[in-house]
Amino acid sequence: MKRPTLDSPKLTEHLPEANFQMIYEEDPPSLFHGHLTDCTISDVEIERPDFSKMWFKNVLFQNVSFENVELTDVVFENCDLSNVNFSGGIIHRVKFIGSKMLGIDLTEATLGNVQFDHCILDFGMFGYSRFKKCVFEHCSMLSSDFVECEFKQVWLTSCKLDGTNFSGTSLAKLDFSDSEFGSLMLASDDLKGLTVSKEQAIGFAQLLGLKIKE
Repeated sequence: MKRPTLDSPKLTEHLPEANFQMIYEEDPPSLFHGHLTDCTISDVEIERPDFSKMWFKNVLFQNVSFENVELTDVVFENCDLSNVNFSGGIIHRVKFIGSKMLGIDLTEATLGNVQFDHCILDFGMFGYSRFKKCVFEHCSMLSSDFVECEFKQVWLTSCKLDGTNFSGTSLAKLDFSDSEFGSLMLASDDLKGLTVSKEQAIGFAQLLGLKIKE
């Protein structure tokens, strides 16, 4: 499968400066919109926040929960989203660029036209999520959880996958040949249609209990 052509975030050339605290303190909070740079968002819990046409750059998120978030036409650039709760979220036309996302919670989320570029996704939680037209490029995804996910037009290249759990997730049409891993957690049925290198194929054969004769 070729790399899917993603619909990019639809952002105007000059976004207004956003004041997260001012919007958050409104009752109820209004739509989050604008450009947010070089700041920290901490100790915030909002149910079903709506971020549209936002650009976060160099933003640190600490102790933040945005459960059932809606993200549309959003860019996160050089942000720290470690342990942020985006579970149940709807993520559409979003880019994560050069961001640290250790332990991020995206369980039961719906992602479409989403790009992860040079991100750290180690220990990320993506179980039971649906991915359509999503790209992972040059990402570290060590010990991440993709249990029982649905992949449609997903592209993954030059990633670190050691210890990642794909149990119950069909890997058909994916290509792991230029990614790095020592071991993965999955079942034999999950492997059907997956492209791997010769060296990786030997590892999978051993995983399935086959004996390789020199």
